[in-house]
Parts: sequence; structure tokens; C-alpha cells
Amino acid sequence: MWKCQTCATPRCCSVVSCLPRHGVLAAPRGIGGVLMRRRRFIILLGSAAAWPLAARSQVPSDRPLIAYLAGGTHWNASRLIGFFQEGLRALGYVEGRNIDLVHRFAEGRVERLPALAEELVQLKPALIVAAAIDAAVATKHVTAAIPIVTPVLADAVHLGLIASYARPEGNVTGIMPYVAGLPGKQMELARAVVPGAGKVGLLGNMNDPKAPPQRQELEDAGRALGVTVVMPEVRGPEDLGDAIQALARDRVDVVIVLQTSMILSERRQIAPLMAEHRLPAIYGYREHVDDGGLISYGVDLRWCFHRAATLVHKVLTGTAPGDLPVEFPTKLTMVVNLKVAKALGLTISPTLLIQADEVIQ
Repeated sequence: MWKCQTCATPRCCSVVSCLPRHGVLAAPRGIGGVLMRRRRFIILLGSAAAWPLAARSQVPSDRPLIAYLAGGTHWNASRLIGFFQEGLRALGYVEGRNIDLVHRFAEGRVERLPALAEELVQLKPALIVAAAIDAAVATKHVTAAIPIVTPVLADAVHLGLIASYARPEGNVTGIMPYVAGLPGKQMELARAVVPGAGKVGLLGNMNDPKAPPQRQELEDAGRALGVTVVMPEVRGPEDLGDAIQALARDRVDVVIVLQTSMILSERRQIAPLMAEHRLPAIYGYREHVDDGGLISYGVDLRWCFHRAATLVHKVLTGTAPGDLPVEFPTKLTMVVNLKVAKALGLTISPTLLIQADEVIQ
């Protein structure tokens, strides 16, 4: 049985949470315990969920260290990290051979990001990959010197992270996850999925810097179409159930789910709640549809994270992030889940099905 040497309680906490808190764990007794310790160490090394500062300092390396910070959950981030690592491997970078990687996850709690960013800065990495704009803002506040690459760099000029998309200057660059007018197009799509919809609900956490610009554009589009827009307050994962129930009570015709890190991480909770209240929903990321959502229209996050590896390569080979123009996706994708549509009693028009890049039967 594992026992923390600091608090001496076998049930103190898990390996991942106890190790960074207290630094060491007592070895279990017997050969079986040694094997268990090795297995847990390999798992911890492979996922790098929360390496303590002391552990990193005990493993000197001349390989460049890439630090990765995400506001979402470890579960959600690990999938996206996989696409990023694929991009690195395609460019010849292999973890443990010519680069090192370390990760931190806020688990959907934006307020944790500043402290996590500070931890990573203290490791003196070659660069920091801030998974989305919430992580980029937190990281930029604690370093103006370490390069920051962000696969989902939304509203960066307005937030003061870059001077311009063509020439960022400073220490931040990345990939813009939206194209001009995308939220407005999502409003039009919502009205196409539910013809004549007069009341549209919005679901998103407004403490994510990506959310306010989306909300503003959706409200503007709603006014232009004569649509009433309703948005309950969401600050954390625990608010989602009440928020979706409030949208159902308000009898919204359709919901548009904003593109924020926490909402994406909680998609396995969101889709069943939408189905329970029989609410059709439009999402920005296809991952929602893969996990039971109705329809998505937006950029391909897989491409964004894979492509971010190219920017990392350019930084590691000497290009300043301020000299790397922010890149834009060249395509928006639509994915429709017909099984969900049938369960909701909706008929998706042939026109939309023809426009869809993928239809899930």
C-alpha cells in the first residue's frame, strides 16, 4: 500500500496529486510493491500529468524542454496533445530522445491557470505551448521572454497578446481557431436546423477569454434576425446542469454551445443533458458530435494542434515567435449526427446533409 512520507496516511491522495504536494512516496513492501511502483512511475512519466519542480531539477538534460499548459481536463487535453505529438514526430522530434515534455492541466478551473503557468516558467522551458487563449493569457502574465505557441489563439490582438496577426512581435504566436463571422454562421445554422426558431439559448463559461467575443457576435446576429438570445451564467463544470435546465425552462428552440476549454472538456456531460431536455444544439467543435452532440460547424482542432508543431519547430530552430505570423485554418467543417437528430424528432434537411463533411449514422 502506498503511504505518503509527509502525512503518513495510506489514503492521503493519489500518486498524481500527492507527489507534487509532498515530493516523495514511501516504497511499498515486497516484490509486488516494487512492480507496482515501477508501473505507476512509468504511467506518471508517460502522461506527465503534474511533474513536481524538484523532480525535473533532478533529471538534468541538454534536450529542449517543451512545457504544455491546458485549462481543460487531463482527459480532454491528452487527446489533443496526441495530435500535437504526431506533428512533432513528423518533424523528427521524439520525447525522451531530442525533446522533453512536461504538462499541467487546470481541470476546467480557469482560476488555477496563473499558478500553473508560474510553475512552468520556473522550469525554464525552451517554450510553452498554451493550449488555448485562457492558458496563453495566464502564461503571458508571468513571462515576456519565454516563447509561447498557442494552437487555439482567439481574440489575441484585443487581449493584448500580439500586436497584429501578420506580425505578432512579443513572445506569442499560434493558430487562430475562428474565421470572421463564424458565430454568425452558427446562428444561421441553428435557424436552419430548427426553422423559425425565435428563441436561441447560449451555453458557455464567460470567465474564458474566448467567450465574450462569441457571445457579442451571436447576440448581434440574433438581433439582426429578430431572435431572442438567452444565456444562463456558467462559471464552472458544476453549473452546467442548472444552466441547461434553465434553458429548457425558458423554452429555447435551439442552443448554440460556445467554444471554450471547459465546455469542450465537459462534453460527455453536456450531450446527455441536452438529450434529457430534448434540446437540439449547435457546437463549434466536432468532438461534441463524436460524444453525442447533434451538429457542429467550425475549425478542426486536430489540424490546429498538429499544425502547432510546425510553429514549435520554427521557434526551436531559432525563429522568434514575434516574427511568426499567426496562422488561420483554411477550412471549416460540418459534422451531423443523424442518430441524435432522430432521437430528438428532428429532420435534417437534404441541403444541410449535402453541405456536411461527415454524417454520423
